[in-house]
Amino acid sequence: MGVFLIWYSLSKLSFQELLSYFKTADYTFISLGVFFGLLSHLSRAYRWLFMLEPLGYKIKLGNSIMAVFATYLINYTIPRAGEVARASILTNYEGVPFEKGFGTIVAERIADLLVMLIIIAITLFLEFDFIYNFLTQNFDPSKIVIGFLLLVVFALIFIFYIKRSTSTLAIKIKSFVNGLIEGAFSIFKMKKKWAFIFHTLFIWGMYVLMFYVTTFAIQGLNPIPFGAVLIGFILASFSIAATNGGIGSYPEAIVIAFLLFNLPEDPSRAFGWIMWTSQTAMVILLGGLSLLFLPIYNRKK
Repeated sequence: MGVFLIWYSLSKLSFQELLSYFKTADYTFISLGVFFGLLSHLSRAYRWLFMLEPLGYKIKLGNSIMAVFATYLINYTIPRAGEVARASILTNYEGVPFEKGFGTIVAERIADLLVMLIIIAITLFLEFDFIYNFLTQNFDPSKIVIGFLLLVVFALIFIFYIKRSTSTLAIKIKSFVNGLIEGAFSIFKMKKKWAFIFHTLFIWGMYVLMFYVTTFAIQGLNPIPFGAVLIGFILASFSIAATNGGIGSYPEAIVIAFLLFNLPEDPSRAFGWIMWTSQTAMVILLGGLSLLFLPIYNRKK
């Protein structure tokens, strides 16, 4: 999938043209974007300490930082394999049982999902007129309403069935959902919950800022509406889950978002590649160093 999207993207913007955008980009803003990305990753590593402490484990910040960067790097190979590796690193070097370490990762992903939903809600509020006009101009409003109502009805029927059913699948689904809810509310039970909430908001604030400041690096892209930044950020974030680390899909997701605001296609695609390349380079460098340095850092063990 990622290989096809890379081919598709480069068929729309040749490698030579893309290279010219890289040469003329303002690397001051690119470096600033990388710096904000680095801050978000460090904050994520520090936030993890708050989740492990109530379980009775006080791990080294260095191990947490290297585990986080190793996670991002490994996710470029096999999707979501990084989370498994991250919990395994704690098991190997800090003695944290795998299931407990992995449980904290699931809980923090729930917190991240909640913030992502908040960002989507803010975007819908700020850009309601634009989104409404776009949908009504390109889709039949009656079909949208009918589709939404059918979705709600289907969801209610599914929930009712799962609640009443005693099948193995239904029990597993209920157990999974209850675990997610319990994990989400466990955040408010930890001693340093406000510090956890602050770091969660800080992480995503840095993500958005990282995305925004990098737009200034590309000639022909500014001025860019903040609504385009938010929608571009949301679609780009989802693209990371679509392929390994957003390979190929990241630039195209940004193009789709920016074209909605009539921004030029070539600079938008070039921005997507520059944004993805700069952040990926940081992950490869620091993730690779983390995997190499972890045994040295923990040589006494």
